Amino acid sequence: MDQEYTQRIAKIDAELKHWLPEEPDSEWAEKVFGDIGRKADLESIKLLLAPLRELLFRGGKRWRPLLMILVCETFGGGDAAIPLSPVVEFSHNASLIHDDIEDASDERRGKPAIHKIFGIDVGINSGSFFYFLASACIDSHTQNADTLNKSSIYKLWMDCIRRLHLGQSMDINWHRNTSFIPALDEYFLMCALKTGSLARLSTELGALIPGVLPDTVKSLGDAADKLGIGFQILDDVKNLTTGIHGKKRGDDVVEGKKSLPVILYLNKYPEKQNRIFEIFNIAKQKGSAAPEVEELISILSSSGVLEEAEEIGKSLLTEAKGIFRNHKFDDFALLDNFINLIS
Repeated sequence: MDQEYTQRIAKIDAELKHWLPEEPDSEWAEKVFGDIGRKADLESIKLLLAPLRELLFRGGKRWRPLLMILVCETFGGGDAAIPLSPVVEFSHNASLIHDDIEDASDERRGKPAIHKIFGIDVGINSGSFFYFLASACIDSHTQNADTLNKSSIYKLWMDCIRRLHLGQSMDINWHRNTSFIPALDEYFLMCALKTGSLARLSTELGALIPGVLPDTVKSLGDAADKLGIGFQILDDVKNLTTGIHGKKRGDDVVEGKKSLPVILYLNKYPEKQNRIFEIFNIAKQKGSAAPEVEELISILSSSGVLEEAEEIGKSLLTEAKGIFRNHKFDDFALLDNFINLIS
């Protein structure tokens, strides 16, 4: 990634480390938990933070907080969004910890999933705390802000968290019910909730901080929804083709995921449903090494639906960029190039 972006990511990482110290002390505990934090034993606090540090500092693209910072900059807000970057990144990583437990995933970012290292009990507790630690960042950032501004930030964040969980519930419901095929509109809604919500939060926070008018904030949020959906589609295509760094190729098949390529295929060839559902069930039992996983990838590839899904994903990113451009940023080049990079 270009140096202009890596410099900003370094600032984001510094903020993340500030909130996730390797050796938390009583001062940090009081900042996060109030007066009672000084009474808590530090070993329990370290156990709470260790899974978060483990996952967060394995890497990750950081594209969501970077998107927020770039939007803020383009509206003249400078570095004002950086202190809120953990709100987005903590919420995202919280969802990953819980997602891996719910999907019984073995790996995340090339290493064992958090619950495989620390146990399900710690994974659930620390994953939930990741969400709530985000609220401490908001409180710290807005302690000198007016009540309306703080309320607006909290509303955007809580709207996002509620939507994330609804999107995840839809996804869980679909892969539990192997024979259910969501309509395209249902699929796009699920992606907008599960993936688009954090992109929307990033964009709307980035615009809210420098004082952009509410109608513009919402319009940019709508563009971010398209960005998130497009990103999810391209991610799903990669899972079935080149594979995603840090995950097993085809593990979406093991999860029984109703990704866009699968939906497109079943819409074209409804008579093939029984075999596709049979592959899902076998893959769930045998794992990603099952030959049936490669069989499904081959079926989807030869039918042309992978290319079709990729084209839909790219067109959504193009639509998102068009909305951004319509707002006539003073300097859109950095943000425009960034969207090209993450896609």
